[in-house]
Amino acid sequence: MQFHHHGYVSGDPRVAPAAGTGLDRPADLPDEMDVLIVGSGPAGMLLAAQMSQFPSVTTRIIERRDGRLPLGQADGIQPRSVETFQAFGFAERIVAEAYNIAYMNFWGPDPADPSRIVRTTRTEDYALKISEFPHLIVNQARVLDYFAEAAAQGPARITPDYGVEFVGLSRDDEQEYPVAVRVRHTVGARAGEERTIRAKYVVGCDGARSGVREAIGRKHVGEFAAHAWGVMDVLVNTDFPDWRTKCAINAQAGNILHIPREGGYLSRMYIDLGEVADTDNRAVRATPIEAIIGKANDILHPYSIDVKQVAWHSVYEVGHRVTDRFDDVEDGDGRTPRVFLTGDACHTHSAKAGQGMNVSMQDGFNLGWKLGHVLTGLAPESLLSTYSAERQPVAQQLIDFDREWSSLMARKPGEISDPQELSTYYLATAEFPSGFMTQYGASAIVGDDGHQALAAGFPLGKRFTSVEVTRVSDGNVVHLGHHARADGRWRVYAFADADATALADWAARMTAPDSPLSRATPAGADVDAVFDVKVIYPQSYDAVDIAAVPGLFLPKTGPLGLTDWEKVFAAGPSGWNTVDIFTERQIDRAGVVVVVRPDQYVAAVLPLSAPDELTAFLDGAVHIPAKENSAV
Repeated sequence: MQFHHHGYVSGDPRVAPAAGTGLDRPADLPDEMDVLIVGSGPAGMLLAAQMSQFPSVTTRIIERRDGRLPLGQADGIQPRSVETFQAFGFAERIVAEAYNIAYMNFWGPDPADPSRIVRTTRTEDYALKISEFPHLIVNQARVLDYFAEAAAQGPARITPDYGVEFVGLSRDDEQEYPVAVRVRHTVGARAGEERTIRAKYVVGCDGARSGVREAIGRKHVGEFAAHAWGVMDVLVNTDFPDWRTKCAINAQAGNILHIPREGGYLSRMYIDLGEVADTDNRAVRATPIEAIIGKANDILHPYSIDVKQVAWHSVYEVGHRVTDRFDDVEDGDGRTPRVFLTGDACHTHSAKAGQGMNVSMQDGFNLGWKLGHVLTGLAPESLLSTYSAERQPVAQQLIDFDREWSSLMARKPGEISDPQELSTYYLATAEFPSGFMTQYGASAIVGDDGHQALAAGFPLGKRFTSVEVTRVSDGNVVHLGHHARADGRWRVYAFADADATALADWAARMTAPDSPLSRATPAGADVDAVFDVKVIYPQSYDAVDIAAVPGLFLPKTGPLGLTDWEKVFAAGPSGWNTVDIFTERQIDRAGVVVVVRPDQYVAAVLPLSAPDELTAFLDGAVHIPAKENSAV
């Protein structure tokens, strides 16, 4: 990580200097704010961490609980989420404490004695094949802790306002703060007290029973499946040999999805409780833990578990629902969205595909930088309409995937013709559960695919897939994408031509006073405050003459005007880097520009020789002032 560019730092460099609203943040919830986040779940806490990078924006987050979540229900962390943690600066620490899923084993009835189970397949986990990031298991509460730390240590110093409950809202576009929100204090001396606060934007991160969703009249569309599952986090002694390996178990007595958890001892079990009658009236949800444990032992025969402690348990019926829209406006009504829904507030499904927390966090990542850009004048309000347009199709894909996966998991042995079918499906669909299948369509912030062939390995609208490169200044091999932090900036990667003549012309054009990069820079800010521009040369790092690198890629930053040496990279194999990013990502060696959004999705692929096309795209994606208002 980079620091010291604002002067010597002797403390924790992860703690950014307070700025803007973080300098004198009032302890009490103010009467007016720019953004109100309702709920401190995964989407809400990621959103708070992102908004903390915009200290000129007043953001508050309310939570009806009286403190942090002590025990979360979600625990599966997909590779895309770990990639996101990297951007927020805590991937390495959470990986160290999490359980890493290396294999998933599949069990079925023993052909010689179908009352007994045997291992049928042992498979490497999909994360090992498609990402440099692992597939993890860690308590949701710890994920929220890390995001809370990022929010509190960001420039805006955002911390949750605990003990404050959402009651309702109304909207009046004639007001500077159009959304009036009724809240109630739930703890302490003010318990029961209600008041009205006002916000420019409200984000409902308040779960499946979302009050925000109800307040804006949005509806969950879908239904519950007639199948119930018990889930429990347990500490046990057992003779089951795969207790510390993720397993899908299909037996005559039912099904289990078994997932070891962090710490080396704890495990989670999803236990099939069978079909639910129409007349059940949710009585199955009162199934006692003793019955769930007994069912688990029936399924595991001839093995058994001796439960020493139950950390948590619940019973749920599988539901697959998605909200009709993720904001408070209708297409064509001409209004700007003011209220948004994220996470379980707008999509619910089973827990067995390990997607709920992961997709919810990507909701928050998608929306956060957009709110920040609109409220700081970097983008028009129309940008906010892309949130629902981009995330609702992703939620529907999730519902469709989860419905199929849940159906496969719930089958009886007699309904399975191929014992390998579940493991085959698990691996064949790996890109979706990993979080890498999301692809946003063309819009003001995702360009057309006219030049996609120039960098076929960076598909437009999909997340930027990192590759190792060599940093020219010191010869260290680093992942190009890991250098990008969740700081609200766009990334512009210039892949140089062989003799760098096109690169030199492009750099000269981009440093001209009328270029979008120059015009976007606010007065007094670093030249890379909005667009973080990097270059990747096709040669080996020792063949690059850093003295000949255009100044665009060696900017002077911070109040001391120090040179940033970490924007120049080489692709050619050298030392212990044997990977060539040009080959890996099918990049045209005549030179290509790849533009990446603040949430890590590829926005544009353009020829290095066509700076005017880049100018046109950036002028449409970012609110860039005219030349006379430029900081240059």
